[in-house]
Amino acid sequence: MRERRRLRLGVLVAVSVLLLGAVPTFFAVRALSRDPVFGSLDELEVPAWAATETVDNVSGSRWCLQDCRLRERTASSDRSPEETAPEYERALSAAGWQPWQVTRCPEQPAPGQYTCWRRDELTLDLWVRPPACVPPPIDGQPAVPPSPLPSPTAAGDCTGSLVSLKVRNAIDDDRTRPQPSTDPSLTGEDPFPTFTDDPLDDLTPSPS
Repeated sequence: MRERRRLRLGVLVAVSVLLLGAVPTFFAVRALSRDPVFGSLDELEVPAWAATETVDNVSGSRWCLQDCRLRERTASSDRSPEETAPEYERALSAAGWQPWQVTRCPEQPAPGQYTCWRRDELTLDLWVRPPACVPPPIDGQPAVPPSPLPSPTAAGDCTGSLVSLKVRNAIDDDRTRPQPSTDPSLTGEDPFPTFTDDPLDDLTPSPS
């Protein structure tokens, strides 16, 4: 009887230790596997019609080993960019993001509404634009979709908008670093000076 009691007690202790260790381990693994930035994007208070067909992509290292992490989220909106962009801007402001007035925002001219934001050690690019639509076929020929085509939309139902959110670490964002100046006083001497007169004209050949 004593041996049985000891065996039962040992089993209960082993099960208790296993459960107490498994639960924290489960939550720790889940926290590490789920990027907290995407969690904060999930908490943005935007209408349901402004965040459909959400797709997340991530690249780089969270600890900036070689390349820092880049988080990208694309979503579809049932309404126009003029209605969708203000909803995202309002949600970002409510979540603590600050508008970031910086050059190269965007890097190149882009259709739609493009704004940049900063919060703590992160930067965010918000791009709301019309959807990419497949043109109708001409003379029975198959339609050639535009490139790139993030989300094909039927030509007869080309409405709504596309939303892109790109989040980077501020230390990995070139726009946070000092930009090169074009001040002539800082460029130094001209490495290729232009001579208007021949400097050898005044030299008198010496007799050999």
